[in-house]
Amino acid sequence: MSNGIYLRLGKLILPYWPILLISTISALIYVAFNGLSIWLTASLINNILNDFEQLLVNHRSLSTDFLSINEQLKYWTNELILRDTPKETLKILCLTILFVFIVKNLFLYIKNISLTYIQFNLITEIRNKLYHHFHNLSLSFFDKTRSGELTSIVVTDVSNMRVALGSSFHKVFVEPINILVFIVLLFVINMKLALWAIIIVPLTGSIIFWIGRSIRRKSKRTAKQIAEIMNILTEILNSIRLVKAFGTEDYEKKKFEREQNQYYNLILRRAWLRLTTSPITETIGAIIGVFLLWVGGLDVLVYKTMSSEDFIRFILILFSVLGPIRMLGSVSVKLQKGFASAERVFSILDTPSTIKERPNAKVVDSFNNEIKFNKVSFSYEESEPILSDLSFSIPKGKVIAIVGPSGAGKSTIADLIPRFYDVTSGSIAIDGNDIKDLKIDGFRSMMGIVTQETILLDHTIEFNITYGLKKYSQDILFSAAKAAHALDFINKMPNGFNTIIGEKGVKLSGGQRQRLVIARAIMRNPPILILDEATSALDTKSERIVQQALDILIENRTVLVIAHRLSTVTKADKIIVMDKGKIIEMGTHDELIKHNGLYSNLYNIQFT
Repeated sequence: MSNGIYLRLGKLILPYWPILLISTISALIYVAFNGLSIWLTASLINNILNDFEQLLVNHRSLSTDFLSINEQLKYWTNELILRDTPKETLKILCLTILFVFIVKNLFLYIKNISLTYIQFNLITEIRNKLYHHFHNLSLSFFDKTRSGELTSIVVTDVSNMRVALGSSFHKVFVEPINILVFIVLLFVINMKLALWAIIIVPLTGSIIFWIGRSIRRKSKRTAKQIAEIMNILTEILNSIRLVKAFGTEDYEKKKFEREQNQYYNLILRRAWLRLTTSPITETIGAIIGVFLLWVGGLDVLVYKTMSSEDFIRFILILFSVLGPIRMLGSVSVKLQKGFASAERVFSILDTPSTIKERPNAKVVDSFNNEIKFNKVSFSYEESEPILSDLSFSIPKGKVIAIVGPSGAGKSTIADLIPRFYDVTSGSIAIDGNDIKDLKIDGFRSMMGIVTQETILLDHTIEFNITYGLKKYSQDILFSAAKAAHALDFINKMPNGFNTIIGEKGVKLSGGQRQRLVIARAIMRNPPILILDEATSALDTKSERIVQQALDILIENRTVLVIAHRLSTVTKADKIIVMDKGKIIEMGTHDELIKHNGLYSNLYNIQFT
């Protein structure tokens, strides 16, 4: 899985290769000038500590001898900075160091701003991909995945990926080059000391690798735990009335505290590992540094095999190499955290939609004959069959009602017609065309759906009624609200159609919410109408008002009515009676009453 993640992250970055190239070149220039700045700083210290006349003598001697790489570099440095007087030499050296630091930091800025541009664009792209993918997934995915977990992935995990895709990802490339440049300079100055110093790299690298693997495992568990916390928050905030009504505040508080404590323990252990990296690498570096100070100091002071200038330069570069190594350690931690989040993000993006539109799907924008169920069976994943071998038709202009006890599969039929789910076997056809062969947006646009659960957005009344419509007139809006028996209460609102109704329409009564949903269906003017328990949650007065609105809505339309209350279906052209996923009776109200079967029993129970 890890190699796959690296490859996929690389593919995400690849389109930004021109900017990445600029950033990489800037990084290489930064590394070169960073090494030069340390080299010149050592020269500054040496020039201050040593006699100027002796410096000139040493420089002249270098010009005549066969030079090693180290001596050649020192010769070029002295050629650049040495002048006739100590003051002029110091002036040139200071200006050169200033110039080198300015150039170094200029390219550091270019590197960082380029990466930031890539970083933010990638995060925006990933979030957009996730959000678009949510819309392509079938309802079955959301049935088994909690909204809090999805929110956590979009917000938290994508933010973690930002670090992995941005500076951290690039530092994995830049810092090793920085370390390599410093190590080469150490070997150029003194091979014996460099061989001792190089021990720090594999030793520190192995520690960082071990800590990084552990952090990655803990980051995955942490991401899952924060998703669980967000699930609890989402569920409780949506069910706060239930909690207060049943007095379960203490239970919910303890439940949240328990999950929060688990999260605390996970992030504490992860922080313990993360914060251990820097002290360990610095301690190892200090041990190696002190040892080399001793060995190098003996070479300078006792054995006279190393010049003081080389020793100063070696020590400065040695301690400079610890910075990139420490940086690499922190980057490894952030990368592992980002990769753990990337696994969760890609797991969502890799989830296929079970509702797929065929490449040659046919566009339909009119309904002429009938909707036909042909031996339709359906079951959710790994569950018992919900529907078994259903065959019936809904002719154009007719009102067809489906009734039966709870669990009979009535609402499932309402979900299959707009293809929220796909049938397990059999087919559903509109005017002889299997809906799997049709453009989804096309045939869904011909349907208006009113369900028991009123789905409204935290926006204005006008926005909710006209949701999904690009063009409409105010006259049509008023007519739809009037036909839905909603205009009176809308006019009484403080801002009329511009009134904000709150999350899920919480500022409205149940009957008012349902009438807005009916007005929304009227605005679409659909030829096919699906009413799924549209009045079952209302009181008698609200039901009567809503039913009057529905009577207006169903005129001259093809209607499928799903109902528990049989009083709402007695005038249907045909009533289908279901039980345990099968059709057991079919006919008009009078025919079914005379048949004295399940429908008759249900009717007698409700009206006796």
